[in-house]
Order: sequence, then C-alpha cells, then structure tokens
Amino acid sequence: MTIKFENICKFYDGAAAITDLNLHIQQGELLVLLGPSGSGKSTVLKMVNRMTSHDAGQIFFNGREINSFNIQDLRRRMGYAMQSVGLFPHRTVAHNIATVPKLLGWDAQRVQARVNELLKLLTMDPEQYASRYPHQLSGGQQQRVGVARALAADPDVLLMDEPFGALDPVTRAALQLALKKIHRATGKTILFVTHDIDEALLLATRIVLLNHGHIAQVGTPLELLQRPANDFVANFLGRSDLGLKQLSLRSITSHIKAIEGPEPSHTVAHTATLREAISQMATLHVSSLSVVDESGTVLGQVKAADLLENQHA
Repeated sequence: MTIKFENICKFYDGAAAITDLNLHIQQGELLVLLGPSGSGKSTVLKMVNRMTSHDAGQIFFNGREINSFNIQDLRRRMGYAMQSVGLFPHRTVAHNIATVPKLLGWDAQRVQARVNELLKLLTMDPEQYASRYPHQLSGGQQQRVGVARALAADPDVLLMDEPFGALDPVTRAALQLALKKIHRATGKTILFVTHDIDEALLLATRIVLLNHGHIAQVGTPLELLQRPANDFVANFLGRSDLGLKQLSLRSITSHIKAIEGPEPSHTVAHTATLREAISQMATLHVSSLSVVDESGTVLGQVKAADLLENQHA
C-alpha cells in the first residue's frame, strides 16, 4: 500500500509544526522518519492514521484520501506500535495479540494460528509464552508482543513510533534485527520514527530527515552519508563520522577472496558489515579473517588492507 502526502501543513497554537510536506511512500518500503526532538517526526506518523489531523493539503492511502475513510476502518488497516507498549495487564500474551482479529470476527482456529505464527516470527516459543501475562515478561519481550499485536490482523501498513527507545542496547539491537526479519518476510510498508541515527541507518530503505517541520533530505542511508544536502544534514549525521558510518552499510561479501597460505584462525560471518569486520580485526589484533556461512563452512577470507582500501568503492 502506498502513502502520499501532498502540501501538508500542521499548526499548533498558530505555530507551524509541519510546513508544505510532500512525500510519496512506496509499497514495501521501510521508511524511517529521522530528526531531532521537535522536528515533526511523530506528527507526520500520527497524521497517517488520523490520530492527528492535518490543517492543509491531502494525504492519500493507496490512492484514496484518508478523510474519506471511516476512521475505524482506516486504523484497522494500519498496525501501530509505540515506545509505551500498552499491553492489557490482565490478558495473556495470546489474548493481547488476538485483540484486533477477535474484533474483526476471526474464528478461534484462525486466531490461534495467527498468534502462533507471529510469536514464532518474533522468536518467542508459543508453548512457553502464549499463556504468560505481561508482568511475567521482560521489557524486550513485552515490546515483541506489542509488535505482534500490531501485525496480528495482517495490516497493510505498520506505524512504529520510537518503539525500541526505552530498551537497553542489547535488547534494542535484537529487536532491530527482528524487525528487519519481519520486513523481509512480510514485505509490509513500515513507517518508523526514531531520533537515533544508527538505528535509522540500520533499518531504513529510505530516510526522511526532518528539521523544524521541513524535509531536509530524503534518500537511502548511503545517499545521505555520501551526499548530504546541506550543513544541517552533515552535522546531524556526524560530519566527522560519515566515513565510518558508511562502513556500517557495506557488506564484506564482495571483498571475500580465496585463502592463500595458512587459513586465518579467527572467523567472521559472511553477513557482517565492513565496520564489523574491521572492528573485529582491531580487537583481535589480526589482519585477516576467515569468512564462514551459517553452517560454519569457510567461504574464503577478508583482509583489513582490502576492506579499508575499497571502502569508497
């Protein structure tokens, strides 16, 4: 499903929060709304499902203006996950996830199958977690259930407002990877709000960088890093760190070479980024690593000199 903003403006107490926003979100994108506090990220997200109204312009959902929808019908086509998970404390995990499907009249067998499918997708064993209550879960597990609930009725779009912001770094990283897995598996259109630059670079197919209600730049993570549109973009992304951030977006795959001589004693996964491989070499004080696939089979090697020499290729 596509979403299109045309000349959107939003005012609070006479002050412009969003000014002349034009944006077209394609089917299957994981589009990240990035920017400092007060830049309008959450306002843009909440206008999509009419939690916040717009004061001028038009917003189209799959070619239809959003104000022409019954508001409940519109929202049922959009999953919503936020930092404050908001699980029902006296309902089990399974019943929390099943909330919207039950409202839509799904039969019990279909609901159960969907609950199990989503828990497995989010690496939570249904037999272990389905009957638990929210207070019996960690913060990360609660957030996974919140994402599952947002996906339960198979919505056209998933809206996510800083959903991982309150989590510790390890749990947050795990959920970021889980979201990438969900995006690959479902092909859903996802709008994701964050102020965290590294999170945006990791997740996004495209980034919309906002500043005072205006779009400062739109592009892929690599486009923003390589060709920042202005000083605000370069400074926000970290001007002195742009080269290092680019390494986080590049895979070691194209740099794998046949092993000549002794096989390096340390290994790196073939899915690693240039930054991860270089960091691992620096930590281990080695100049090369064997590259292995999921089964542990050695595919070749990567050398620090090659990775650093070709980082701008």
